[in-house]
Amino acid sequence: MKKINNQKRFDTPVIVLVRPQMAENMGMVARAMMNCALSQLRIVSPRDNPLSDKAIAAASGAHKILEEAQIYTSLDEALADCQVVLATTARHRDMVKPIYAPHKAIDLLHQGILQGQKTAILFGAERTGLENTELVPANGIIEIPLNPEHTSLNLSQAVLLIGYEWFQKAHFQDNTHYQTGDSRLASKQEMMSFFAHLETELEQRGYFRFSDKKERMQINLRNIFTRLPLSSSEIKTLHGVITDLVRNPNHQ
Repeated sequence: MKKINNQKRFDTPVIVLVRPQMAENMGMVARAMMNCALSQLRIVSPRDNPLSDKAIAAASGAHKILEEAQIYTSLDEALADCQVVLATTARHRDMVKPIYAPHKAIDLLHQGILQGQKTAILFGAERTGLENTELVPANGIIEIPLNPEHTSLNLSQAVLLIGYEWFQKAHFQDNTHYQTGDSRLASKQEMMSFFAHLETELEQRGYFRFSDKKERMQINLRNIFTRLPLSSSEIKTLHGVITDLVRNPNHQ
């Protein structure tokens, strides 16, 4: 994993590719990003080398984005410092998440950035898209409206469509400023730490007693909290609630 430079100004969404397969597609994603003035690329467990000759050629002059891309072995690491995350998927899932049209999703990301939040957009592997477990950290889902008889998009096409919405919002509309005081949204790292705390205590008390249902139960629990814009202080409060309940199980 490459270390995140926290001194860099993050004023655009991070594009996160999860398990991309083909070098050419990663190159074309970089090209689409450059078209839309997006520069931050994170890649999770790529199958091919994003700096191969094929990738550089496909980038068509946008190779700098590939050269500066951050590579991760897990999605949790890639999103650790993010606070607002939206995921793209063409398939309907059996989970409760808000679904946004692209322009509404961009409004949400743009507002978050104006409040000083780190934002990210997830794109899944070319053939399979994002797995259900990879959707869990997302605060919502972006659904691109297309011909219902053929909704399949190339990875770079999906990035370009969302990127174009971002470019229009960021460069051709008034930038309204929002005051948030001293509050800030919890990062995904803080959220994952809370989930680990909660699930560890539940495990010890036999909550996940049916092993075949454990993963589904974990997904449902995490989705309850990722739908909410929880602050860092609220996460600390939830940690305290769990700790106190465990310490005083019989307290009246």
